[in-house]
Amino acid sequence: MARTAEGGAPACRRRADRARLVADVLRAQILSGEFPPGERLPLEGELAREYRASRNTVRESLALLRDEGLVERVPRLGTLVVRNKYAHGLNRLLGLSEMLHEHGRVRNEVRAVTVVEAPPAVAHRLRLDPGSPAVYVERLRRVGGLPLSLDLTYLAPDVGTPLIGEDLENNDVFALIEEVCGRPLGDADITLEAVGADPHSAAVLQAPPRAALLLLERLTHLDDGRPVDLEYIRFRGDRLTMHGRLTRPTPGRTPEWP
Repeated sequence: MARTAEGGAPACRRRADRARLVADVLRAQILSGEFPPGERLPLEGELAREYRASRNTVRESLALLRDEGLVERVPRLGTLVVRNKYAHGLNRLLGLSEMLHEHGRVRNEVRAVTVVEAPPAVAHRLRLDPGSPAVYVERLRRVGGLPLSLDLTYLAPDVGTPLIGEDLENNDVFALIEEVCGRPLGDADITLEAVGADPHSAAVLQAPPRAALLLLERLTHLDDGRPVDLEYIRFRGDRLTMHGRLTRPTPGRTPEWP
């Protein structure tokens, strides 16, 4: 029978829990840039002392980060950071090129631009009459030559139709919308969830079948409140991290729920 740790939990389970906690802190340090790509993490013994954990626990935590593709164990060199994730803010309404400009050019592969009959749910969200047309745009977004997201976009017809002839390979849709409408975008309603990669998404994003993707649904409005852009964006979760700032509601004020 397995030995038990404090509280009666099996020792192996307790070590796995502790390894996950250590991995969470190290991951945050990597993603914040404290340990940039190419830099070596502290040695196992140093990490064990810092986190007051056994070397086996530290070894398990580094294995978790290795499985995520963030670090690599190199004989005689130690554990090297091999990759970071792109930071995507959730508190500013920016296009992907605007968001990731410091990481280089975002390359767009335009896979479809066409006029379709808006699905009923899409028409409802864009405040279109049933059966109204919408402009559908599908793009594969790459950063550093690697697939990052698959964007499926529905645009209100008067906004999207002028975009059909525009250079969608080298421009963010947000900037083009503001140019066409002659007014700025205002705000957006977002929903973020993890979904399994369907065969089409997995193939396009070069991800393993059923890999976990981050699905961002975003309904964007002009500054007058009119919804004009409904997007379903599938991000490779292993290449992106979402961040933002949340403010606690004032005491006594009822929170606004979506």
